[in-house]
Order: sequence, then C-alpha cells, then structure tokens
Amino acid sequence: YLGNLMVVSGYLQTNSNLRTKRNSGEKISKLLFKLAVPSVVAQLVNLLYNMVDRVYIGHMAEVGSLALTGVGVCMPVIMLVSAFACLVGMGGAPQVSICMGKKEYDKAEKIMGNCLIFLIAISIILTATFLIFGERLLMVFGASANTIGFAMDYMRIYVLGTIFVQLALGMNMFITCQGFTKVSMMSVVIGAVLNIILDPILIFVFDLGVKGAALATIISQAVSAVWVVAFLAGKKTGIRLKKKYFKIDFKVLAPCIGLGVSPFIMQATESVINVCFNSSLLKYGGDLAVGAMTVLATVMQFSMLPLQGLTQGAQPITSYNYGAGNAKRVKESFSLLLKVCLAYSMLLWLLVMLMPDKFVMMFNSDPNLVEYGSWAMRIYFAVSGIFGIQVACQQTFIAIGNAKTSLFLAILRKILLLIPLIYILPMFFENKAMAVYLAEPVADAIAVITTGILFIRSFRKTIKRMEEKNNSSEVGTV
Repeated sequence: YLGNLMVVSGYLQTNSNLRTKRNSGEKISKLLFKLAVPSVVAQLVNLLYNMVDRVYIGHMAEVGSLALTGVGVCMPVIMLVSAFACLVGMGGAPQVSICMGKKEYDKAEKIMGNCLIFLIAISIILTATFLIFGERLLMVFGASANTIGFAMDYMRIYVLGTIFVQLALGMNMFITCQGFTKVSMMSVVIGAVLNIILDPILIFVFDLGVKGAALATIISQAVSAVWVVAFLAGKKTGIRLKKKYFKIDFKVLAPCIGLGVSPFIMQATESVINVCFNSSLLKYGGDLAVGAMTVLATVMQFSMLPLQGLTQGAQPITSYNYGAGNAKRVKESFSLLLKVCLAYSMLLWLLVMLMPDKFVMMFNSDPNLVEYGSWAMRIYFAVSGIFGIQVACQQTFIAIGNAKTSLFLAILRKILLLIPLIYILPMFFENKAMAVYLAEPVADAIAVITTGILFIRSFRKTIKRMEEKNNSSEVGTV
C-alpha cells in the first residue's frame, strides 16, 4: 500500500512540476494555443447540445416552426441552469488556479469539494422550482397558446437532468483550470456526440418530438457528468475530489461565489433578457418574431461560447502567473487573448452580415421565417464585431480575482443598459419590433467602450502593484 502511495504521489508531483514549468517557461502564444484550442472545441461541441436539438425540431414536419418557437421559450430555463454552473465553476476554478500558483494544494482541493456539494444542492432546488412553477414561468417567458404545449413537453424532461448539467458544466471547469484541457474537451465531446446520435432516433424513429430532444440532452449530459466526476476523483488529476471536503464551509465557498457572481449575472441575465425579448416581440411581432429570436439567440451562443473557450484557456495562465507575481506574463497573456478574441468576433460579424439567411436556414426553411430572421439578424449583430474586447477584459478581471469590477460590467451591459432599452427604444420608432432588436447593438457599443476605459485604468494599477511588490527583482517563472 505504501509503495503504491509513493508511486502515485511521485507521479502527481512530477505532473504538477511539468505543468508549472510549462506555464512559466513556454511562450505565451504556444501555451495559450495548447490550452485554448481544446477549450474552444469543447465549447463549440457543447453548443451542439442545444443547437442540434433546434435544427432537428425546426425541421419537424408541419409543426417545425411552432415547435422551434416553443423550445426557444425554454431557453431562459436552460440559461439559468447553466448560470448556476458558471456561478460555482467559474468562481471556484480561478481560486483553485491561484492556490496552485501559491502551492496551496490542500486548500485547492477543499475549494473543489465545497463547490461539488454546492452544485448538487443548487440542482435539487432548481429542479423542484421548475417542476412546480414551470407552466406559469413559460407563459411569462413568451409562450403563446400555440407554443405552450411544445414548451412544456421539452421543459418537464429537461429539468429532471438539471443535476447532470450542473456537474458536467460546473465541475468540468476544475479540469480545465489544472491544464487538462484535452480531458475537459473529451467530457463535452462524448456527451455531444451521444446527443447527436440520440436526437434523430428519439425525435423521429420513436416519434417523441420535442420530448425526444430533451431526453437525448439529459442522457448525454448524464454521461458527461459521470466522466467529469470520475476523472476529478481519480488518480490522474493533480487536485482531487476527497470525501473529507464534501461539506460546505462558507469561509471557503464565499470567495468562490463572490468571484463567480459576475459570470453568473452574465449568464442569468441572458435568461432575463431572453424573457424581455420574447415577451416584447410576441407583443409587436407575434410567434414569427419570437421564432426569429430563437435563431438569433442560438447564433449569439455560437459567437459567445468560443470566446468563453478562449478565456478558459487563458484563465489558468493568467491566474497562475498572477498568484506567482509574474507581471510580465500576465500582461502577455491578456494582450494575446484580446487580439484573438477580437479577431474571432470580427470574423463572425462579417459572416453574419454577408449571409444571414444561411444561418436562419440551418434551423428552418420557412420562407417567412428566413426573410424575417435575416433582416432581424443584421440589426441584432450590428456591433458584435467589437464584442471580443468586452469578453477579454471582463474575463481577465475574473482571472486576477477582481470580482467587483467584473460584476459591475456584467450589470452595466445587461441590467442597466439592455433591459431598459428593450422597452424604451420602441417608443421612438414606428417599427417597434425593429426597435426591440436594436437594443442589443446599442447596449453592446456603450458597454464595450466603458469596459475598455475601466480595464485600461485598473489593469495598469494591478500590474504596477505587482512590479512594485517584486521590487524589479527576478520573478520565479510560472
């Protein structure tokens, strides 16, 4: 027993040293590529969970458009479940990385154990809430008499898998933050491939319709969740799940929640915003406008998830070097992240502007929806090209533990700008549905400018403090 323990201990120590050496000595661009590519692939594959569902549902015979709209009404539920996973995962993972940078490995394991139990507790509460109040919530979210049946069929099954979604998404971030990005990617790929296989079988072969789509999703997420937890509890990971830490210690959990509030608000307010969009568009444009919004929201996810993958790849580098006091590499990692995020957002903006109809036709070939959705898409994504700046700056705030500023920026864009604009702009335009879509680019433009100004000021101060603390001495490379 002792011999095996020594072998395992030696392996973990060697593995940890290799990762430390790599994070400190490798060129930032090469390191970011190694860490970010699997994260981006994982995020793109993760998008397939909901995207594939909507593609198949939108092409159901006779009822495709209404079924697509009904499932779109469920998006606030899906987003809220994901938001709580972000609250714990994106709050806890940077803390674990910072602890690793400080060589505080026991504390890192305690953080991860606390986060696991907290995710399970949240899952139970969310499941009960949606099962009890589901139909009333969906009507508020923008369902109509024509679409409520499809929405309820999807939601009743989806919420039963809340715990799997929470564990698969939330705990996977603790794999990424340790540098096991390929393992993290595989946890998503396994579930997504299974979902792609099960969707047509359950939707069309077994004729379950939207129920089949929801069932395929939760089965796939369950497999991913088992994969993630098994890896974190196994011998190949550096920071491991241990039973002695499976109890909530609010002193340990509170900093994680504080840091995770910003990404939680970013994701949770997407749910609120989706409700605001759907209810306003149902009023001004009917089911067609809500159906178009389902497509727009999915394409927006397509634009955001790879950006999140890039920031997840950069987060371990930035957090570790911040914890180790290496100001130079913190600056380098942010600079490269900004360039890559901006390049991606500009490329996607160009594609959307040139061929919006192709994006809409991925989900439904109804000529009315294609024409309406293409027009709406050009308005909705008008300034999305510069959104890479917002994401890179805001996520770097999180990576260096600056929760307050990141939280403010999340509140600014979503709550202080976008939600009020959804209701204010229609007062000034004859085409009120167009005004609702216009709220997105107006809010984005103001938010990006504000974020850039705040980041420049705050980041310079942070780097200056790090350099003063080191007294211009050689920093042990991370």
